[in-house]
Amino acid sequence: MTSEITLFVNPTAGRGRGARAAQPAASALRAAGFCVRTVVGEHPEDALTRARAAVADGTGAVIAVGGDGMVNLALRAVAGTPTPLGVVAVGTGNDFARVLGLPVRRPAAAGRMIADALKCGWLRDIDLGWAGDRWFGTVLASGFDSRVNDRGNRMRWPAGRLKYDLAMLAELAAFRPFPYLIRLDGGDVREIEATLVAVGNGSSYGGGMRICPGADPADGLFDVTVVGDCGRGTLLRVFPTVYRGTHVDHPKVSVFRAAEVEIAAEGITGYADGEPLGPLPLTVRCIPAAVRVLGP
Repeated sequence: MTSEITLFVNPTAGRGRGARAAQPAASALRAAGFCVRTVVGEHPEDALTRARAAVADGTGAVIAVGGDGMVNLALRAVAGTPTPLGVVAVGTGNDFARVLGLPVRRPAAAGRMIADALKCGWLRDIDLGWAGDRWFGTVLASGFDSRVNDRGNRMRWPAGRLKYDLAMLAELAAFRPFPYLIRLDGGDVREIEATLVAVGNGSSYGGGMRICPGADPADGLFDVTVVGDCGRGTLLRVFPTVYRGTHVDHPKVSVFRAAEVEIAAEGITGYADGEPLGPLPLTVRCIPAAVRVLGP
């Protein structure tokens, strides 16, 4: 493996943590004897073009520095190639790193771990989701949570997580279940009323909400969590239990496992790794061993 590796940096992640984290991560890697090249694009597509060029030139690894959005962009550069992906998780949610047990908001520790992984050959192949024309590593969300994202993304004020807290309150005020059509692995179409449908390659989204607590990103299957037609009061009672993953014990919650999921619902956007994919319907496929990741 070449000693030259690529830091793929989002300078705006976590209110500037991405830019600040790049230096200690790079220092740890250089101290371990690696030659570090930094890629910062003028915009996401430019950054992706540069990362793909680094992969084509034979970089030893691509290290995403930022949050889940930056990891999602990096996946588009390395998925389906032998180039391993490392993560210095310094964003807001960092669910990809959480799922893989990687350091969160400790850039120097993440840099040292990546250096050890490169030297010791700590590599593992994990599955990815493929939806439309995009890869994702954690969860594809639709329904109530995606409506909150839609509303939050339209809001100019306030900044940060508070914006999405206010968006959630606004969506609760107008809350209603949505009619869905779901097909699993080419079977019969199910017509259901659901609050949300989450397709999990990983277990969590939104900064540690374990919406698909049993999901294993190396088993070739998604966990599909369906929260049924519960009322506003039930939703408010169930929501806090998502952080523990115990919401799946509620009678209004069902979990299915499938390698391919087709979901349709009018007026609903699909979000994967926190990034908008576009309106439903979407067909989502689990692609086994689609990316090689660095970690113990």
